Amino acid sequence: MNVFLLSIFVLLVFMSLVFLLALYLEDNSIVDTAYGLAFVLACGTAFLGNPGGHPRTIIALLLVSAWGLRLAIHQFVRKVGKGEDFRYRQWREEWGKTFVWRSFLQIFMLQGAVVFVVALPVLWVIAHPGGELGLLDLCGVLIWLVGFAFEAVGDWQLIQFKKKPESKGHIMQSGLWRFTRHPNYFGEATLWWGLFFLALGAPYGAMTLASPVLIDFLLLKVSGIPMLEKKYEGNAEFESYKRRTNAFFPWFPKTEGINDRTD
Repeated sequence: MNVFLLSIFVLLVFMSLVFLLALYLEDNSIVDTAYGLAFVLACGTAFLGNPGGHPRTIIALLLVSAWGLRLAIHQFVRKVGKGEDFRYRQWREEWGKTFVWRSFLQIFMLQGAVVFVVALPVLWVIAHPGGELGLLDLCGVLIWLVGFAFEAVGDWQLIQFKKKPESKGHIMQSGLWRFTRHPNYFGEATLWWGLFFLALGAPYGAMTLASPVLIDFLLLKVSGIPMLEKKYEGNAEFESYKRRTNAFFPWFPKTEGINDRTD
């Protein structure tokens, strides 16, 4: 069975169902929770349609499943009781009468297309597992572990920060957030480079380069950093934080002797 066509079909059905649920709940931001699950469903179904016990296939499937499930759980827990995210509310207002069909195409179908392209390294390995494991596979797993740690730890630190009443109205600037304004985005981008390296061990795996390139582009230029930071424009504490802290790649703060505020 064609792995790629099967995953496209699964994504089309799944994202259509999520769209219908979003209409019922009047909340398009549930797509953020569905995002991680979409990878697990697409890659898991592709594996069932082309089963095999090659170690590279098993590793790729385990890594993407661990990431997708953790992300889905994190997004669900973070969202409970908070209503529609501000980005989706803004589109709801801007789109007016065209809201329904634009939501279907520009949010849910577009998200499904993004998932397919980003998942290409895993899908490729499922379809063409290649020969024995080698150095590229080891590098891929290690890079993935670094990325997963940044994303998971960064998310956890932010949750703990927001739990403190004294944190209200302040910007998270401690832990991993001291070295990058977006450790979770850096982590997500990095782990997909890890999966790309894993795919390089398969025949013509370099053809999946579109995956990490696309996720980098989206996080750096489109719906990641630019959209989120626009929310904090004019905030004096954020502007100070922004001047001394890298947006993406982790590094030491530019100004020495500044005590990061976590309250």
